[in-house]
Amino acid sequence: MNPHRSAAAAIVLTLIAGSAFAQPTAVRPGVEKLEAPQAAAGEANVYTAADGTKYAVEPVATKLDVPWAMAFAPDGRCIVTERKGRVRIIAADGKLAEKPALTLSNVRTGGEVGLMGLCLHPAFADNHFVYIAYGDKEKNDIRVVRFIEKDGTLAKDRDIVTGIETGGNHAGCGVKFGPDGKLYISTGEHFKRDLAQQMDVLNGKFLRVNDDGTIPNDNPWAGDNKRAGTREEIWTLGNRNPQGFDWHPTTGMLYSTEHGPSGEPVNNGKGAGGADEFNLIEKGKNYGWPAIYGDATQDGMVSPLKQWTPAVAPCGGAFVSSDKMFAGWVGNYMVGGLGGLQRDPIPGVYMVKLAADGKSVASIDRLVPDMGRIRAVAQAPDGSIWFTTSNKDGRSRGGDAANDDQVCRIVPAK
Repeated sequence: MNPHRSAAAAIVLTLIAGSAFAQPTAVRPGVEKLEAPQAAAGEANVYTAADGTKYAVEPVATKLDVPWAMAFAPDGRCIVTERKGRVRIIAADGKLAEKPALTLSNVRTGGEVGLMGLCLHPAFADNHFVYIAYGDKEKNDIRVVRFIEKDGTLAKDRDIVTGIETGGNHAGCGVKFGPDGKLYISTGEHFKRDLAQQMDVLNGKFLRVNDDGTIPNDNPWAGDNKRAGTREEIWTLGNRNPQGFDWHPTTGMLYSTEHGPSGEPVNNGKGAGGADEFNLIEKGKNYGWPAIYGDATQDGMVSPLKQWTPAVAPCGGAFVSSDKMFAGWVGNYMVGGLGGLQRDPIPGVYMVKLAADGKSVASIDRLVPDMGRIRAVAQAPDGSIWFTTSNKDGRSRGGDAANDDQVCRIVPAK
């Protein structure tokens, strides 16, 4: 890896209330200052986090084509999606296979759509099921499809969810299995904000299905609670463009990040200032978009535990669940930040520490401040924390031109 530039100076994340054109009942203003971690003198790729933890960043794979999501197999392999339609496999020893495991020619790409979310079945060691979300340019939708991996290649098995409306932006689309064995899918409203509140469409929601795409009877609008005109896959509504989510390793509570309406004319025609969200996701809840956003409140709708203004553009994330390398970080949520589209973007890996009750945020630290846009974060079986850069996605003003895009890992440093 080329030497990183010196770490960014201290940044200020002003956590202010977003306004709502639906006349919310209250807002909660506040200001919080976060210090960017500083690279140690003489060691450009070694940093110190706010809690004193020293960590280093090491390259794993370089010159990838906009890597979007990744998941680890039980044998230590990392499976990575590239936006234009390829799936790559990194062996447990860190070597990237030259031949893609899958190349799809029917993927709609560009902007915020392409080959996106990926996850493995909880019983992957036995069934080798891989779930991938992508925009289909022939069907003109976003869909989640199940593939079967064999000897480093993927073959289509079956469609799981289809018919999610697609556009060039706000496409979502994260996929991950929960502790209950169900598949959760986060969808964007592709700049048609009213879709987030419409119950007959799948956009602007969290969805929950069985591993074969059938509907669990205990979904909030399924089984005995089924309603005419309401899609039974829906788990929550009123979400704008959530991409990353995960379950706390101890409590099992589900959290997600969501892109706020930075620059979007939502408040009487005036552009919003950011309002990216960190949410506690609960069954059947309404997260407000487009009626409210950021810290605004309204009866019957859920406000975030924390919001970022100016925007950090949070994407894929995961909890630190293993104590093999970073015991002090277990229970912290790590999320990739693209940095937002403001004049001075603030990308990095954001580490969110929850309060003891899990219903408020105790602190946020910004890690890896000098590698440009960061798209996804996941913890490897060995305890290292992996992330992908997204500096070739058409929106970057930073990064490492010689090596991007990359898969890197965070490891302890002395």
